[in-house]
Amino acid sequence: MADINEAAEKKLKSRIRKIKKCNKDDAEREKFFNQLGTSFTIFFPNRNPDKLTDGLNLYTDPEGKVLFADYFYQIPEEDQDTTVEVSVKDLKAVIESLEQFKFQLDE
Repeated sequence: MADINEAAEKKLKSRIRKIKKCNKDDAEREKFFNQLGTSFTIFFPNRNPDKLTDGLNLYTDPEGKVLFADYFYQIPEEDQDTTVEVSVKDLKAVIESLEQFKFQLDE
């Protein structure tokens, strides 16, 4: 069996080629990205992340609508963690706070 790092590098190159193809072809983009939802994690700042880590996981459909979110709370030193579902009311506040957020490279 191939080294997992080698397999990951090969798969990443394949995914990037596909994304570049989608960037050039609207039909290909529609077909590929129509299948994808996204998820991302927001880590809240903590003075001592070795003692406490908390944040939000957000999950979206292909159109970017948030389907579900949960709050995570972890105490790494004690190897304890839990999650709590975020209510729609609270999720609206989170989404409002992220309205100005935009992905960009720090070049």
